[in-house]
Order: sequence, then structure tokens, then C-alpha cells
Amino acid sequence: MKIKQLKEKDILSAIRKEFSVSFPELLLGIGDDAAVVRPGKKLVLLTKDLLIDGVHFISSKHPPFLLGRKSLNVNLSDIAAMGGMPKYALLGLGIPSSFKPDWLEKFFSGLKSAADKQDVALIGGDVSQARKLTVSVTIMGEAKSIITRKGAKPNNAIYVSGTLGNAKQGLLLLKKGVKLGDSKESDYLLKSFLDPSPQVSLGIELNRLQAATSMIDISDGLSVDLLHICQESGCGALIHLDSFPLSSDLLSFQRRPFNFALHGGEDYQLLFSVPTEKEGSIFKLQKKYKITLIGQIIKERRVYVIDRRGRKRLLPARGFQHFD
Repeated sequence: MKIKQLKEKDILSAIRKEFSVSFPELLLGIGDDAAVVRPGKKLVLLTKDLLIDGVHFISSKHPPFLLGRKSLNVNLSDIAAMGGMPKYALLGLGIPSSFKPDWLEKFFSGLKSAADKQDVALIGGDVSQARKLTVSVTIMGEAKSIITRKGAKPNNAIYVSGTLGNAKQGLLLLKKGVKLGDSKESDYLLKSFLDPSPQVSLGIELNRLQAATSMIDISDGLSVDLLHICQESGCGALIHLDSFPLSSDLLSFQRRPFNFALHGGEDYQLLFSVPTEKEGSIFKLQKKYKITLIGQIIKERRVYVIDRRGRKRLLPARGFQHFD
């Protein structure tokens, strides 16, 4: 069997099985947004993302300043999904010899701007020549407690932050040659893909209020990431398309916005479940953050969607998955 015949989940499952370990200080290993260890009084969160030219971005179309920001921010989103505070970063960078020094300067400038915004320190890493531009970032964060994918219960409400589907539309516009500055609407969508914002402060607030029973960031698409929560929690979900938060910018370009909202990916918003007794906390947070109720957790281990005509159907997981 060749790598291309495998699915991402098969590879991750094999790694999880082979490297399953148990140490007193290891609280959470492979399988969530970040690993968690307790070397002292506080929990330490560790996560890594890999970005490869032609798979996660298009270097010829992605401004290096924004790529530097995105490289850090997609990792910060994993810490946000655990309710943690990011602290330190390590950078691995593989650069083709054809790239100019000016590109590198702009990339690091973007990386620094994202790090400064979240008060994250770059403390080390490695740089090498490579055939394709490759960026690998490791983030270390901390927290007194964590929110995992495992914990959703039947009758919990399902909420999502921000709006959905913008990054997918932004990528399509980018591929069609649309550039930043062409229009206000296209700029918003392009930046959703080129320069996503991690929901760190919201994740910390949800953790502080102990308002979420489970949480994940939407990186591969809501349909895939909601399934992750359900599989880890041993439950199902029912969501309503009419409740989905969509931006006016997406609606101005896309006639089928719900496909993008369900399966687009790279929104880096937070998807989380909330018990009834904590919904008052969510109402208070809605004064500061855009948070939308989209459904509820159910006992049956299936994920359903109610379409705009009121029809109930199974929701296929069609988001981004490597090796598909």
C-alpha cells in the first residue's frame, strides 16, 4: 500500500496506537488540538503545525508578511481551542535557494507582528535549504485547566464563533487572480484566508468561566471538526443551516454559501458545546464576541443537519483531509 492510498485519519490512528505512552506528568497525548503535560503547578500545552507550499498556501500568491503571520496564528488557534495562553514558539523553516532576502525579511516581520499581538516569544528553531517552502511552528502555552474535544454531552448546545466559509471563498478568489485592494468585499475574504485571526482571548474566557464541555478550532471544516468532537465524546449532533453565521461579503460572491460554511475549512473559529446551566455565561460573552447557537449535541452517534427546507439528513464529513 502506498501513502496516497491512506487517509489522514488512518496515519494519525497508527501513530496514536504505536506511540501511546503513560507518564504521571502527561495528561493528554496524541489526538487533540494540543498535548498537555503537568511539570509543575500549571499545565503546559504543546502543539505543532506544518505548512507546505502547494498544499497549505501558494507562495507566489501569498504575501510573505501575511504568510509569516498565518504561520504563527494557525498554531495559536490550537492553543485557543484548549482554552490556553500561548507563551513560546519554535520555528522550522525550509527555504528554496531561489527566494530573495527581501522575502525572508517580510516573512519574519509578519511573524513578529503576530507574536507581538499575542505576547509570544520566538525562542529557537532551525533554518534549512529546501526544494519547497516549508514552515513548521511549535507553540508552547500554559493553563490552569483545559477544554478538550472529549466532554460534550447530550442536550449541550453547540456554538460557533465568528462567521464561516470566508477563507474558502478567499482561496478561490486568490486562485482566480483577485488581489488585495481590488474591492472591500474581496479584501475581507482574501484576508480571511491569507491572514486568519486566532480566537485566543475567547478561548481563555470560555475556560475561565468553565462554560464549554468540549471545544475545537475549525481548521479542516465544520463538518470534519464537529465529527471529531462527537467521536471523542461518544455522541452525535444536530445542527441547523438557518442558524449559520455568514458574512455579507461571502453572500455577495457565493450562491451556495452553506457548502463553504460546512466544508470549507481554515476559518480558525472556535466550535464548542455548552451545558444549559452555563448558557447565561455565553449571553454575557456575546456582548464582546460574535458567538452563534447552531445546534445541539444528541445521544445518537451520528451528525445530522436540518437544511433550509426543514429536511433532516446525515452530514457528510467533506472538509479538508490530507491524502484524500
